Amino acid sequence: MIDDPVTARRLRDAMPVFTALAACLLVLAIGALLSLGRDVLMPITLAVLLSFVLAPAVRALQRRRLPRSLAVLVVVLATFGALGGLGVLIANETAQLASDLPRYTVTMREKIGALRASAGGGPTLERLFQAVQELSQDLQPPEPNKPRGGLATDAEKPVLVEVREPKAGLLTTLGSMAAPVLHPLATVGLILLFTLFFLAQREDLRNRAIRLAGSGDLRATTAAMDDAVARLSRFFLAQAGLNLAFGVVVAAGLWLIGVPSPILWGVLAGILRFVPYIGAVIGMAFPLFVAAAVDPGWSMLIATVLLFAVVEPIAGHVVEPLLYGHSTGISPVAVILAATVWTFLWGPVGLVLATPITVCLVVLGRHVERLAFLDVMLGDRPALAPSEIFYQRMLAGDPLEAIDKARQVLKERALATYYDEIALGGLRLAQNDRASGALAADRQQAVGKAIETVVATLGQIPIRKGAAAVRSAEIEAAVAALGPDRASTAIVRRPEDLAPAWRGPAPVLVVASRGPFDAAAAGMLAQVLGRQGLNARVTSQEALARGERPETEGIALVCLSYIEPISTSHIRLAARLARRAIPGVRVMVAIWRERDPAGRDRLRRATSADILVTTISDALDAALRLSGAAEGRPGEGPRAVA
Repeated sequence: MIDDPVTARRLRDAMPVFTALAACLLVLAIGALLSLGRDVLMPITLAVLLSFVLAPAVRALQRRRLPRSLAVLVVVLATFGALGGLGVLIANETAQLASDLPRYTVTMREKIGALRASAGGGPTLERLFQAVQELSQDLQPPEPNKPRGGLATDAEKPVLVEVREPKAGLLTTLGSMAAPVLHPLATVGLILLFTLFFLAQREDLRNRAIRLAGSGDLRATTAAMDDAVARLSRFFLAQAGLNLAFGVVVAAGLWLIGVPSPILWGVLAGILRFVPYIGAVIGMAFPLFVAAAVDPGWSMLIATVLLFAVVEPIAGHVVEPLLYGHSTGISPVAVILAATVWTFLWGPVGLVLATPITVCLVVLGRHVERLAFLDVMLGDRPALAPSEIFYQRMLAGDPLEAIDKARQVLKERALATYYDEIALGGLRLAQNDRASGALAADRQQAVGKAIETVVATLGQIPIRKGAAAVRSAEIEAAVAALGPDRASTAIVRRPEDLAPAWRGPAPVLVVASRGPFDAAAAGMLAQVLGRQGLNARVTSQEALARGERPETEGIALVCLSYIEPISTSHIRLAARLARRAIPGVRVMVAIWRERDPAGRDRLRRATSADILVTTISDALDAALRLSGAAEGRPGEGPRAVA
């Protein structure tokens, strides 16, 4: 316990710096651990991912009354046997390709010469082709007894100096010969051992994970764990199956085209497809180079390009969304960052494992509260809710971005729905900051003016229904968050469709409260009513207090708009004054913060309002009914508005 208040205050001020330093040290320590322990951690990671893929096969054998241990053994041995056979096949294909490479260089040299001649022999292209030819010559093995760079006379021959190392012992020689073989075998053995263990002890590992995640609520933890395991299993199994089919199709297509070693390129394309964005490009580059080197013409190269141009879009944009959705759940920046980090730590294997590992981290972040930061950092879901994004843009003084996002949302939803769920949500956040004193008076006015700018601009935008648009993840989330579009089918009313009292030039008067944000909310309501044929005028209680009196002729409804009402007695007084100024008028009270349906009727009686609403959609429905315009929306019967 520190008694000195100055020291305590300094420690509190320095705590964020200490926390940031501790986080950096933790990240560096984890990175060092992953890099130093790659020989053990990489096989464990591969075994975990492989167990996700093989678990459905083990369960299928168990349903056929096969014991767990035998089912695991059969599935794992069959899988590793198939992978071993595939490895032998790839080795043979690679050896055959290496032996044929010198023959392909002749074709490449002829193509380079033809391109140089057709290019007109410019100095830049001349140097480029000369460099390519020199590189091709350097790759050729030197002929025996022929020095590089031309012929040499006996007098010019250099004196050969031979340096011999002492003969190594038998153990050293055997060790140097066995090391390149033993290390891969040890890695494969570890993967096999861990895969057998993970599949055989699946339930025990699940229980331990539940214990680590927190066993206070077994029901919620078990549901989250089962959901995470099921999602990961489906994703990895679907991705493995899709990439396997992709590799088979590519290999078959290359075989039909005539590209050498088609099996090698098919396997490489299937493996690299685990790497999003750049994997397909890398997998396509190798067969394209070989096709250009083998064929004296260009038909084989063009056919190979067409093969990948057809197969990859079908796999990525048709089959992939049908199997596991349009996205892996990872943001594009996180994909590139993960690929970079894991490649740095674990090499080419890390590049292939980057996306699966990141998917695991994102799923854990969505189901384990302590790891929620992983979902925020790596997931593709917006870090802020649509209403929070709206308010943040108002705080930043950038209404243009909010208008652009609103344009996209309005292509799918009604204006009233957008105002209810996004704009009014942002107004409530602003009101909360104002009530807590976190928003200064000048910022309040700036935020209010920015929101009014958004409202005024949206009032001039024609709403186009059903228009197709390419939307970002934030827009997708905003549209999904809006829920049912309650006012999307409302009919625009003509004057002859309205009751006689509602046929004036502006039958609705919206009175905004005294807050800095109430004018914006009142403008939203007036704008929505006007779009449905119920023209509305907007005034404020401050204007009324200054003695300004709006034209009351033809007003059938007065709406008192509040984001944060001062008191029910204040609202009751305002309603009484409205009825006294306009005999026979109906009074609607809109309290945009009130969300409790049980307390709505009580609040309506306390304010002596004819109608109490909490959303713009409810206000629109109520105004349409009061105007005598049928029952509000087609196909919907009458409904109590109070």
